[in-house]
Amino acid sequence: MSHAHELYPMLSVEEALERVLSMVHPLDSERTPILETLGRVLAEDVFAQDNIPPHANTAMDGYAVVAANTAGATPASPKELRVIENLAAGYVAQEQVTPGTAIRIMTGAPLPEGADAVIPFEETAQAGARVQLFAAVPMGANVRLAGEDVRAGARVLSAGARLRPQEIGMLAALGRSEVRVIRRPRVAILATGDELVDIEAPLTPGKIHNSNGYSNAAQVLSAGGVPLMLGIARDSVDDLTAKIREGLAQGADMLLTSGGVSVGDFDVVKQVLATEGEMTFWRVRMKPGKPLAFGRITTETDGVRRTVPVLGTPGNPVSTMVSFELFVRPALMKMLGHGDARQATLDAILDDPIPSKDDRRHYVRVWIEERDGVYHARLTGDQGSGRLSSMVSADGLAIIPEEWANAPVGARVKVMVFG
Repeated sequence: MSHAHELYPMLSVEEALERVLSMVHPLDSERTPILETLGRVLAEDVFAQDNIPPHANTAMDGYAVVAANTAGATPASPKELRVIENLAAGYVAQEQVTPGTAIRIMTGAPLPEGADAVIPFEETAQAGARVQLFAAVPMGANVRLAGEDVRAGARVLSAGARLRPQEIGMLAALGRSEVRVIRRPRVAILATGDELVDIEAPLTPGKIHNSNGYSNAAQVLSAGGVPLMLGIARDSVDDLTAKIREGLAQGADMLLTSGGVSVGDFDVVKQVLATEGEMTFWRVRMKPGKPLAFGRITTETDGVRRTVPVLGTPGNPVSTMVSFELFVRPALMKMLGHGDARQATLDAILDDPIPSKDDRRHYVRVWIEERDGVYHARLTGDQGSGRLSSMVSADGLAIIPEEWANAPVGARVKVMVFG
């Protein structure tokens, strides 16, 4: 028994995650159309070539005037000016504003020469070529100055920034149709087991559909990666080896397997991974998902040697999904260039008891409800690691610490929220 413990050291979740993260690094960058960069990490500093706005312009519809001409204007004692031009946005005034004149102007139009303020339509009344002003405006009123938003030459976005819709809008304002971002990690996904059949295949006795391949692929997509679907590997050394080599040949940046890592007689995954690369097999002090394989395979494509991290998760559908959230998602976040890859949690009060547990950290599926400004967490039913339905009805995973022997109703817990 002690020999098995040496083969499979028991690690805390933090120790296991630290080892996984130590083996992955941000990927190289690629030029990408800006609409394909949403949620990704900028790999270059972005500077403004021009002022934004490029010219002084009006912040509202009204009349471009010399501010001094409006002094003393009131509804009872209006000032009157001659309207010499109508100016729409996108055009430049042909005339110059001089004392006694005004140019009718629409929002965003460049401020005409000679004008130093804009009086809003609401404070005027035009009749023919004359406009009456019912209020005084100070110099600079309702005028947006050139470079008021961004100065030419300024660094507007820095490498390492995560691109949200507002950053993409700014790139467009700067005239950038493409930008360098960290590329998406390609994750080869392989489900193992003689019991698995493809999702469109009929179920014959002893067979189940390959759900893990699809839940893992969806998790990869949700993390910003690109899934490479390798399908199902049978429990044979030759088939598994061929599938793994196929994933590497497709340029995988990571290999993710489900099934075949527990201490079972029929598991060939351990044997193949150890033959193809350098693997460590761990038991992690967590439930579900205690057995975990992690290591690397070195491969050569077109004369270039690459080291690909490999993560082998258990075969139970809940175990593989929870293992992904705890170890694979943070690794992909780091590969994508995100600084802090840890999952966000919220505090909640347990509404259901967990009467007894072992000394592992338990991740229990809960749905969350907010009552009187406080989050409450209820179990989604039976917590068996084969019950995918317990994930379907869950909002997140309540974390029950290792040292707790049980969790009573009213206990305060951290909940890792999905999405």
